[in-house]
Amino acid sequence: MGHLFRNKRLGLLLLTLLFSGFLLNFFLQAASFDMNVWSVFDWISEFYWLYVFGSLFFFFVLLAFAALLPNIYTGPLVTVLACVLLGITDYKKLLTTGEPLFPWDLLLVKNTGEMLRITKGMISPLVVTLAVVVIAGLIYILTKLPKIRIRLPLRIFFTTLSLAMITGFVLMVGGQYTLASSIQYQNIFWNQKVNYTQNGFVFAFTGNLKQNLMEEPEGYSREAITQIAEKYSALPDIAASYQTAEQPNIMYMMDEAFFDPTRMPTFTMSADPLTFIHQEEKETPSGFLLSPEFGGNTANVEFEALTGMSMYFLKDGSIPYQQRIVKMSSLPSIVSILKERGYQTLALHPFDETFYNRNRVYPILGFDRFTSQKDLQNAGRITPNGYISDMSAVQEAVKELKASEQPTFLHLITMQNHFPFVKGLNGPNTITVEGVQAAQKDELETYVQDTKLTDEALSYLSEQLQTIQRPTLVVFWGDHLPALSAGIYTQAGWDSNPREKHETKLLYMANYDIGKQSLGTMSPAYIGPTVFQLTGLKLPAYYKLLEKVKAEIPGLSKSVLIGTSGIISNLTAAQQALLDDYRLVEYDLLEGDNYSQSLLF
Repeated sequence: MGHLFRNKRLGLLLLTLLFSGFLLNFFLQAASFDMNVWSVFDWISEFYWLYVFGSLFFFFVLLAFAALLPNIYTGPLVTVLACVLLGITDYKKLLTTGEPLFPWDLLLVKNTGEMLRITKGMISPLVVTLAVVVIAGLIYILTKLPKIRIRLPLRIFFTTLSLAMITGFVLMVGGQYTLASSIQYQNIFWNQKVNYTQNGFVFAFTGNLKQNLMEEPEGYSREAITQIAEKYSALPDIAASYQTAEQPNIMYMMDEAFFDPTRMPTFTMSADPLTFIHQEEKETPSGFLLSPEFGGNTANVEFEALTGMSMYFLKDGSIPYQQRIVKMSSLPSIVSILKERGYQTLALHPFDETFYNRNRVYPILGFDRFTSQKDLQNAGRITPNGYISDMSAVQEAVKELKASEQPTFLHLITMQNHFPFVKGLNGPNTITVEGVQAAQKDELETYVQDTKLTDEALSYLSEQLQTIQRPTLVVFWGDHLPALSAGIYTQAGWDSNPREKHETKLLYMANYDIGKQSLGTMSPAYIGPTVFQLTGLKLPAYYKLLEKVKAEIPGLSKSVLIGTSGIISNLTAAQQALLDDYRLVEYDLLEGDNYSQSLLF
């Protein structure tokens, strides 16, 4: 009788785990549908086999943990909580940046403390309190549940079976197998939001585990790269726009979440937050940067600006720093090019050095030294809970440039304007904004105040440039638009305008004459060649290629293509040929055999 009773308990446990697997899969899919339950039912009705297989995957994960740990309830409970957290994170990331959760995002777990600070204010205290109560309740229930004893042979069987099924699932999704296609799975890597909504979270997430940055382009070979190198090396040297008497300092200032809020037509501000920038852009080369990102993924904008490689060619959702570059020994960049020409190369970022693996990526790109938050213990913050201010970051950069006795390339990435936009975080708001809904007024006014502080820091930098003896060029740009509440952009009428939602301010300043031409809108990948032209430095063949592409498609991104006279709807044969050359070289450097490093740099 006792044996029968134990079997009934075990059977009930297995049914509970099976039901939990289906429920978890449903919840994670709901996260990909903006927590719309009816959309999940519609998806299940069309892709029922994907739902069944995904749910069985969770069942075997739960079973494995139940069998592995002495208390059969602990493993499944922890697994359920972890999956719920994944779903919430996926939902929040979609809400903030428009992108789902990728496997490489989990690398930021090592930065949990900093992530909690960054996301402070995004999750209400009530939700946190409820979560704590629910978890405490579950732990209490766990202690009261009837004990179920599973003998060792059965534990080994359940564990072996589960691991075999989990491994088989991962291999099926990651490979080209008939079973995967027969249940309507298709790895839609070029559109990850569709990938997650069509295939389901578990299939899309698992399929991304082995995702490379690019597929091999047609015609890739040593000969193809050699021909490209010969073609662009043979081009005449591009005459420098301006020449300096000695090698100039070059400073990049990539400002976190900075754009010009006065461009939003429906809002009226009591004062111009960017008085310096709006005056300076009339006197110096300026325009707009077409960011490949919106609301986040700063490292991808940085990747373009430093390497000259475009996110346009990479698979949707890629983060090269985390997926590929960290595994490399070297990668050509403006840093390595200048280093070979006698420059000191410095990086400055007033935040955690391990974010996006910068502490490991920077040496690969050629940086001599990286100064991060831990090295800036006395750096100024406007309030104790705020990030290190743009003014303090600029002051540190100026100090480095003045202390150097050799030409210096300094790359500064700021943090002051990172969300959350909590009123008072960077001091009192001094500019009021009209036309915005009451619920979002404080948020927008706080962001506007942040941009005003950046404007003041840039004005200070302009003044300090005149006190630096060596010719010095500064490139300032915003990495992407801020992760403001979606309603703010809706009120601005920007929901259906990808160009405006990806254009940030771009400004060049120097302590010598560099003219005042309009730059229009350009991608960050072209900043390097433009800098070389404004400093009189000789362009490597790779930069000549970029200059050719820039002349045809100055704005190159997945969101919109911009030509010299506006948005491009269809590429010409000449434009496509240029992009084909560009794609081959980028593949060669990132995923191929790296023939380009010796031929084009």
